[in-house]
Amino acid sequence: MSSGQSGKAIVVFGAGGRAGRAAVGEGRRRGYQVTAVVRDPGRHPGLGDSGARVVAGDVTDPARVAALAAGHDAAIHAAAVYGEGTDPDAFFTSAAHALVEGLSSAEVPRLVAIGLSTLVPGGDGVRPVDAASFPAEYRPFSLAHAAGLEVLREHADGRALDWVCLAPAGDFDHDAGRSGRYVIRAHGDPAARISYPDFAIALLDQIDAAAGNRSLVAVSRD
Repeated sequence: MSSGQSGKAIVVFGAGGRAGRAAVGEGRRRGYQVTAVVRDPGRHPGLGDSGARVVAGDVTDPARVAALAAGHDAAIHAAAVYGEGTDPDAFFTSAAHALVEGLSSAEVPRLVAIGLSTLVPGGDGVRPVDAASFPAEYRPFSLAHAAGLEVLREHADGRALDWVCLAPAGDFDHDAGRSGRYVIRAHGDPAARISYPDFAIALLDQIDAAAGNRSLVAVSRD
């Protein structure tokens, strides 16, 4: 796939979730060619209504990542697993390894991943996940996300793949719409909010900027 007259071409892994769907929609709004990757397209009706190409894929398979990403200008990693019967630690580390290997093989130069606010240090330098008051039941999922981030930090070095990980500074405002604005935050803030459409703007802006700092970055509405 070439970007051609329609602008850039992006591939969104985990396109069926709320953040993934918002990224697909924002990409199409900008006139990009968008490949939306999900495990089972049949479970995501309407995902291709905006003109995105919907395909089945496994983000933990380096060969499949390479095949799906070939010809694209950038990738977004919005895939996740959660709940009973899943292994988040294995998933996030396997996905990170597969993305580094697969995108590098496909010569895709840019990756924008979605992170968690629980991993963004607050003004005191402490990550919420490390606080004694952090709910124990949510710690494994947060640490699994952190393990995937460490894979990116350690294994993307020396490769042409540039990456950045964006996380809400606090939480998502699940009912809010698109305001068209956001700010980059120096640290996390539990009270900060951002809508999914505005978060998608930040994700796509990072692709357009094409200059990541290979780190976790926090964003909020204001």
